[in-house]
Amino acid sequence: MKQTQEIKSFFYSQYFADGIRITIGCIIPVIIFAAMGQFINGTFVSLGALLVGLSDTPGAPSHRRTGMYFAGILTIITFILTVSVNSNIYLLTILIAALCFIFAMFAVFNARAANVGLMCMLMMLIHVDTPFTLYSALTYLFYYTIGCLWYIIISLSITQIRPYRLTQQELAESIRHVADYLRLKANFYDINVDNDKNYLKLIEKQVEVNDHQENVRNLLFQSKRSIKDTTKTGRYLTFVFNDIIDLFEQSMATHYDYNAVSEKFGHTGILNEFKHIILKLTNELDHIAYQLNANRIPTPMYNFDQEINLMHKRIDQVEKDLQYNTIALRKILINVRDIIRHINDIYSYSHLKSTEVNKQEIDEAKKFIEPSIIDFKKIRENLTLDSTYFRHALRMAIVMSLSYFVAKSFHISQNIFWILLTIMVILKPGFGLTKSRNIQRLMGTIIGGLIGAFILFIVHDETIRFVLLIFFFLSAYSLFRVNYIVAVIFMTPYVLIMLSFVSTNTIEVTKERIFDTFIGGMIAFLSSYVIFPNWESTQVKVSMQKLLTASYHYIALTIKEIAGNEPTVTEYKLVRKKLYVETANMGSTFQRMLTEPKNKQKYTKDVNKFVIFNHVLASFAVTLHNQVTSSRANHSITKEHVKLIRRILSSLESAIKDLSNPNEENIFTPVDFQIPESLIAVDEIGDDNSNLMTEQLQFINKIAADIAKLVQQLKEKTSAESGDLMLNKKVQ
Repeated sequence: MKQTQEIKSFFYSQYFADGIRITIGCIIPVIIFAAMGQFINGTFVSLGALLVGLSDTPGAPSHRRTGMYFAGILTIITFILTVSVNSNIYLLTILIAALCFIFAMFAVFNARAANVGLMCMLMMLIHVDTPFTLYSALTYLFYYTIGCLWYIIISLSITQIRPYRLTQQELAESIRHVADYLRLKANFYDINVDNDKNYLKLIEKQVEVNDHQENVRNLLFQSKRSIKDTTKTGRYLTFVFNDIIDLFEQSMATHYDYNAVSEKFGHTGILNEFKHIILKLTNELDHIAYQLNANRIPTPMYNFDQEINLMHKRIDQVEKDLQYNTIALRKILINVRDIIRHINDIYSYSHLKSTEVNKQEIDEAKKFIEPSIIDFKKIRENLTLDSTYFRHALRMAIVMSLSYFVAKSFHISQNIFWILLTIMVILKPGFGLTKSRNIQRLMGTIIGGLIGAFILFIVHDETIRFVLLIFFFLSAYSLFRVNYIVAVIFMTPYVLIMLSFVSTNTIEVTKERIFDTFIGGMIAFLSSYVIFPNWESTQVKVSMQKLLTASYHYIALTIKEIAGNEPTVTEYKLVRKKLYVETANMGSTFQRMLTEPKNKQKYTKDVNKFVIFNHVLASFAVTLHNQVTSSRANHSITKEHVKLIRRILSSLESAIKDLSNPNEENIFTPVDFQIPESLIAVDEIGDDNSNLMTEQLQFINKIAADIAKLVQQLKEKTSAESGDLMLNKKVQ
């Protein structure tokens, strides 16, 4: 049943919808023009639809529309420039270098612009060494432009007909990843699980959660329809998303040291019961995601009231039989109940009327998204070797132009396109991603080539081949953002079958494609190692500082709240979002570090500890905020609590300053709030909640002190290494 639902979810998903849209845009023109006896012209139309379609990534309708227009215009300009110098190897080499540098620098703007740049590079590569007369070039551009406009019409028509469909699909995907995150959290209640390894999995999953949440924000809050629409659909999706964010925060909350609680309560079996309830909650989230994807009104699967009541009795029984202080278990149960409340709220929104919608969340939504204005100052600011984008653009320009020149001069390949295409696709800003893409591309091409050759060997009917071509095309473009290697496996047979309609020697083409892919992959891999390499260890301190700053400001909200200067809901959520984003960025940086060569992985163990410590700190910080809110309402904040919070902030401040570059302007400003004595309890309170909060703050203080100590050690190591380098230079 579960597997069936997952399969159905894929067919309802945005990935499959993207594949269908691109397939319709590319295949229908070929069929129509082939029926008219103009198959070649049909392929020109199809190419226009393909390049614009590949640039049409998820986002606000206005951004998608702008991206498609620019993709069409810039690819046409690229074609004109390329065919103008095709007859001169030297001019073409210079043009390849210039265009590759310019289009690679598009990444400084945003991911959509980077994608448009890639499509322009692809347009250039397709027409390298392809001669055109003026008439044939104009004819080509005419049909290519038709293809661009054809796809734009399809895409915008679907958006008009189903304006919220893409948001539904991305929101459903976001909920699925939150469910996966919660499953990993459930593992902490299993005494047989290695908590440190589980933390690393958790951090990896949080990177994915953050990516999808950012996509939902862009789709929801950059859409004028979502903001102005008076119907309930856009508001409903916004409310569901807000609750999923709050639920995700609740799932992050940690009230204790997992190792300590496992040691204390593991033998009672009650932790496994908690794990069972949490796993049922993840099934409920998967169900909500599936129903959203299927465009249905979600209805509850479980009623958790009975299980919550049973857990209450089990906790009472443990407390009675073993005479344990079970306040930690009760806090876990409260946390689970809060997650259930958010799930129930999501179900209740399906009955929401447009008159019941509060506009505050919508009106302030723009504050939660990054501006996507194309600012050309970013290009100028990144024209330095300190910029990852600049180094990548230089590497791309050098490698692509030299590879073309050498391959043409020494006749290395009959079709230089495959080598250059492989380099373009595989070569990424970071070594780790280049390495993984290289392996995936090569394996996918070999497996796909064998599948394609087998099909061509046994299937001779052109109709069946064309049906298989559509299947492979649809599968490939549905899976590119899901599983790259599988997408390449499907893409290779599609290319070979397509070539079989215009060439008879397909086995030779298969061999050549695999050989060229291998050459291109090796060039991309080696160049990422030797040409302006980008090692994460040289930039990790920046990510660490940003994360600590975000953690500092999040915890500082508690001091602000205790001082009576309670932040607004929007202010709190913006600080919380910053913490989530920087936590995900740090996790992503660490993942990339682990894929680099061993001799380039500096301070990996220290960064590993830092990542785990900060995830623990973030989890306890969420709990701390909730505790302070309730304790302040009950007037149970003590001087000891305030003192511990200030110590935590002091440790984080020290760590941030140690990570700061003395040559750069210090952008960090410590928070200092004077707290009136009247807002703090005069006597120390000895109830369970106050004692638990004291224990939590002591643990957070220990974590913050450990982070500060770790950063100090890292600073000393880097200083010593810098001193050794300076000494070696003097000796030389």
